[in-house]
Amino acid sequence: MQSTEKQIEKAYLVGVTFSNREDVAYSLLELKNLCETAGIIAIGQTSQYVRQVNPATVIGSGKLEEIKQDIDTQHVDVVVFDCELSGSQARNLSDYLNVKVIDRITLILDIFAQRATSNEGKLQVKLAQLKYNLPRLASIKGTSGRFGSGGVGMRGPGETKLELDKRMAREEIQKLEIDIERIKKNRQVQKQARTTSGIFKVAIVGYTNAGKSTLLNLITKASIYADDKLFATLDTTSRKVYLAEGKYIVLTDTVGFISKLPHDLVDAFTSTLDAAKEADLILHVIDASNKNYKTQIEVVDDVLKSLGITCPQIKVYNKYDKVVQREEMDGIYISAKNNIGIQELKNKIISYME
Repeated sequence: MQSTEKQIEKAYLVGVTFSNREDVAYSLLELKNLCETAGIIAIGQTSQYVRQVNPATVIGSGKLEEIKQDIDTQHVDVVVFDCELSGSQARNLSDYLNVKVIDRITLILDIFAQRATSNEGKLQVKLAQLKYNLPRLASIKGTSGRFGSGGVGMRGPGETKLELDKRMAREEIQKLEIDIERIKKNRQVQKQARTTSGIFKVAIVGYTNAGKSTLLNLITKASIYADDKLFATLDTTSRKVYLAEGKYIVLTDTVGFISKLPHDLVDAFTSTLDAAKEADLILHVIDASNKNYKTQIEVVDDVLKSLGITCPQIKVYNKYDKVVQREEMDGIYISAKNNIGIQELKNKIISYME
């Protein structure tokens, strides 16, 4: 009998740093968490500091041979690079290693494809996949057939488009952009209705897995899906919230941010982040228990700056109950999971409304 049980793909991770200042260990840990979120398991990893990029394979031949020996003994299904690969680089690496090779961005797009639930979210994912795959189309066509059409990097709304020629892909991109623009205009109409009501708008932003959805659920008594995974939710959710006598706000959760995303990919999700652009106040939720929280703050602040968001911001240090060595920071300390510091946060929001 043939087993119908879904086989979990096994991945080998390759960290590539172009500066001695980069924390390769943290970056690989984040890549491992991304793999788990995508439903694959990392069974091995390596890293290399690259002074001069090999245009064909990024890394040097010695490291490449080391990786080949590792994956041959561990029966790896996919090799995931923690840097962006060109189509030719992915093809060359795949040819040499004789296994499917993807990069960090392809992995994130695969997660987006699995997690998007709303019509707009699915359109955004499809658009992002097409834009990213368009210049890599020839290379994808040359390798995907060898390693099957399924699995990580081959899923989602954009998967059938991998076999389209560039002209058809461009036409599809144009159509998606028109559809998304139509949705955006409809949201503008809804925005005008909310603006007329004069209600105070608050947007929750933050690095992925900082606890944004958990905080929204706690304050609004909603039941939005929240999990201890990267990109647990992708679609924005808004709720009207009572804070005190005569004090109401519209609180909106947004998609999480993550490092090493190209601007084109951020641009594809700008309409999803419109709530942040339209807000009167930003709640920047931070995972205070993460040792790299300062780097995560910089990533989020850089994205907000690129979007032209300049409204007031409250830094909300979540999971503070898990912090062993506490630092004095400018913001509010909370635990959304354990309902700690929430009233103080509400009072702080009210102070911005007066």
